[in-house]
Amino acid sequence: MKISVILAHPGERSFNHAIADMAAATLRKDGHSVTVHDLYAEDFDPLLPLLEIARDAALPPLVAEHCMEIAAADGIVIVHPNWWGMPPAILKGWIDRVLRPGVAYHFADTDSGEGIPVGLLAAKAVIVLNTSNTPAVREQEIFGDPLERIWKDCIVSFCGVPIFYRKMFGVVVTSTEEQRKEWLVEVREHVRETFPPEPR
Repeated sequence: MKISVILAHPGERSFNHAIADMAAATLRKDGHSVTVHDLYAEDFDPLLPLLEIARDAALPPLVAEHCMEIAAADGIVIVHPNWWGMPPAILKGWIDRVLRPGVAYHFADTDSGEGIPVGLLAAKAVIVLNTSNTPAVREQEIFGDPLERIWKDCIVSFCGVPIFYRKMFGVVVTSTEEQRKEWLVEVREHVRETFPPEPR
């Protein structure tokens, strides 16, 4: 399978990078074709210009490359921290510019303003792996876990991907090295369960 790994964290030594590295290494070991995009390292511009909004707009080379790759991916892994209940701005900009009409979704010709999408992504599954410094109980009871709603309902389902899995790791700031090692084992298991090894 062709798997795209999208990473959005500015710290090269962050646990997010460790998660992305584990996911990519597991996928490669299991025979998948993997492309990793570190959005900060690529200096991905998150600003969606007016002239790029039209469905048939000419796209900059980097954005066009991302669009072609994500449209062809059999699976997607997205790694980012929970910032204010949202993805980092660079990843939100990636969503705006890459998961665009004609690439990730379109509206049916019979649509008369209802805005019901037809998903276009070929991916069979999306895994979203988050880190947080908010305890899980507080995330659920106080905030309602907005990242779950954003990714599952507003993006993945919207783009027609049938399988969605998300895991939040935390509290990272107080975690021990042993806890982080255990979390990375979980990453490997979740990735392998969602994208089983290719037949040898």
